[in-house]
Amino acid sequence: MKFNISDYISSRKEIVDKKLLDFLPESDNELTNLHESMRYSVLAGGKRLRPILCIAAAEVVGGTIEKALPVACAIEMIHTYSLIHDDLPSMDDDLFRRGKPTNHSVYGEALAILAGDALLTDAFYLIVEEGIANGLTPSLIVDVIGDISKAAGSKGMVRGQAIDLYLEGSEDVSLESSEEVHTLKTGALIEASVITGGKIGGGNDDELSRLRLYSRSLGLAFQIIDDVLDVAGGGEIGKSSGVDAKKKKVTYPGLIGVKKAKEIAWKLTEEAVLALRDFDDNSRPLREIALYLRGRRY
Repeated sequence: MKFNISDYISSRKEIVDKKLLDFLPESDNELTNLHESMRYSVLAGGKRLRPILCIAAAEVVGGTIEKALPVACAIEMIHTYSLIHDDLPSMDDDLFRRGKPTNHSVYGEALAILAGDALLTDAFYLIVEEGIANGLTPSLIVDVIGDISKAAGSKGMVRGQAIDLYLEGSEDVSLESSEEVHTLKTGALIEASVITGGKIGGGNDDELSRLRLYSRSLGLAFQIIDDVLDVAGGGEIGKSSGVDAKKKKVTYPGLIGVKKAKEIAWKLTEEAVLALRDFDDNSRPLREIALYLRGRRY
């Protein structure tokens, strides 16, 4: 049967978006507009890459969408929190995200910070509440929370952002430093998305090991391609283009040029696909997602 990756992504994105609407607190005309601010950024669009990867990883080892969905949505909430904070004037100072004004541009810096804080915290509550309702064991829920909190905190995404800020404007930065930033800032949460999906789906140690190899190669390739798109134009990434170069951020194109960066992203994608070779045809979505992301318009 012919597999259409665009249809797969679209259908899974629709499922995720519907559940996010259910899970997010309703705007209730509160004085603070906190819930409105949270919903503004989460529902502003986006590829939903991380939740889709979580669902696809659960399915590849025989799990169900229903059990993976709350964790998938929680990961998207955490990802959105990171974007709200990254866009702040004290961080990357971006005016547009996902093609719309950034959260702080609409609601102010203070409420944007609180909206991000709330999304991060509520995400873990969602994992616990829905995990129990869906019959996940307490040990699995704790394991999943451990994976995601490590990926999001000072050993993962937050550390990557801190290193990125520290290296900003530096003239002598190695390719290894750039890889570290990308692996932590972007790759860690992508890896957690895949691994937690695999665990919820019931994957064994060997299957999880292969999924880890896949996700690590995919995460780095994804960020390198984003860096290339920042040079070529912002249409695919939903934010202002050329920001990285203006701020002298650590990027692969900045260090080795666009052509070489594309070659590395291509190789990493092949490595991701190769890591899935021993899975059956249920791995088709994960394989096609990697190839689809590599083919984003430069």
